[in-house]
Amino acid sequence: MSGEQIISVEPATGAQAWVGQVGDVDAAVAHAREAFPGWAGQPLSNRIELMRRFANELRKDAEALATMLARETGKPLWDALGEVESAVGRIEISARAYAERCAQRKHDNALQGIIALRHKPHGVMAVIAPASQPVAAAVSRIVPALIGGNTVVFKPSEKAPGCGEMLIACLQRAGVPGTVAQLLIGRGEEGQALALHPGVDGVLFTGSAQVGIGIRRRLAARPDKLVALEMGGNNPLILWDTPKLSEAAVLVVQSAFGGGGQRCTAARRLIVRDSLYEPVVEAVKALAERIICGAPFDDPAPYMGPMIDGPAADGLTDSFLYLLSHGGKAVKHMVRLREGLPFVSPAIIDVTDVAERPDVELFGPLLQVVRVEDFDSAIAEANNTRYGLAAGLIGGTPNDYNRFWANIRAGVVCWNRPTNAEMPAAPQGGIGLSGNHHPGGYYAVDQCVHPVASAELEQPRAVLGAGFK
Repeated sequence: MSGEQIISVEPATGAQAWVGQVGDVDAAVAHAREAFPGWAGQPLSNRIELMRRFANELRKDAEALATMLARETGKPLWDALGEVESAVGRIEISARAYAERCAQRKHDNALQGIIALRHKPHGVMAVIAPASQPVAAAVSRIVPALIGGNTVVFKPSEKAPGCGEMLIACLQRAGVPGTVAQLLIGRGEEGQALALHPGVDGVLFTGSAQVGIGIRRRLAARPDKLVALEMGGNNPLILWDTPKLSEAAVLVVQSAFGGGGQRCTAARRLIVRDSLYEPVVEAVKALAERIICGAPFDDPAPYMGPMIDGPAADGLTDSFLYLLSHGGKAVKHMVRLREGLPFVSPAIIDVTDVAERPDVELFGPLLQVVRVEDFDSAIAEANNTRYGLAAGLIGGTPNDYNRFWANIRAGVVCWNRPTNAEMPAAPQGGIGLSGNHHPGGYYAVDQCVHPVASAELEQPRAVLGAGFK
């Protein structure tokens, strides 16, 4: 309801981080529709130049934006600064991607004239961003949409609205009109109303599979509306033959516990060869026990902050207990670290003997371990999910990696790298419950414009064929 207050709360302290009013969906879409012809009619070079100015404004505000990001999400300050830096870098990458993937092309067909390819914007785009990466994920969607000539109504997560407000302020200071890129504050109801609004021409959604599937189902009768879904994953990480177990353990910890396990590409399942199980698990456990969990501005700096809120921490704790009561063996217990606040310790549980492993995205620092006998079994176990976002292999031979790459069902594949490694100049997306074949990242521009082919002659030219008197 427009006029209702939204308050974001610091998960690390329980203090208020930001307060504002729920926006008016109808008014935002109406303003965006009105602004669209003028924005789409600008030269592409003007729009790209404004995005570069936006990058400069983000650089100026980097410290303040990272501070708000750390407060609203609980991320360590160093991690928040890294996300802002990543977001700035993605702006120039988006401009380069547009030039490469959406450039105007013409083919001279002699007497048949010219065959041309150009790209048109869709119109009004709804951008719905998550709390897990409220700056980087938003910029990765907003900038390609604006470069393509669309207007944008941006709904940030209700858990990180302060970050969204700062992003839009930077865009406006860069010279982007307020009606071209608008902020819509709201909860799930406003996000759904925006996605389903008849005045919206495309939905760029990043978030949970449950919400994304709901949007897609509700829009099944609207094939004219583009829907690009970036969702989560029950991501596997296979650890195979390698003499470098200490380095392998570091990669496992980075994959599972980087960002507090609250990244869509985090490793949820470690699949390890039986003969390597004991040394690998001991090495990973030893590293996990050294992880500092703390508030964003603590000294020494923590590796992990809290979970985004109390219900998320409660749900992850309950999931650990469920696995434990259904045949799981605790390698490292999950512990609530601060009473009344959503801090949890990183946990590791062997689920090899769990008869029916739930195929869900456990969004947090909980790593499940599965023992297997051979490489075929490892790949089969890795593919034992309806999701298909990220997958990794640590160790193995080049031939093993080729088999892994050829058979794994995932949109992002890593070898001897963390599953959540930054790959800004590559497409980012998944299959199955992880996405609908509209990857973001370098390919995000593909969802923001549509190709238009044209056959062109400067003067009319035609001849009659057979069938005329």
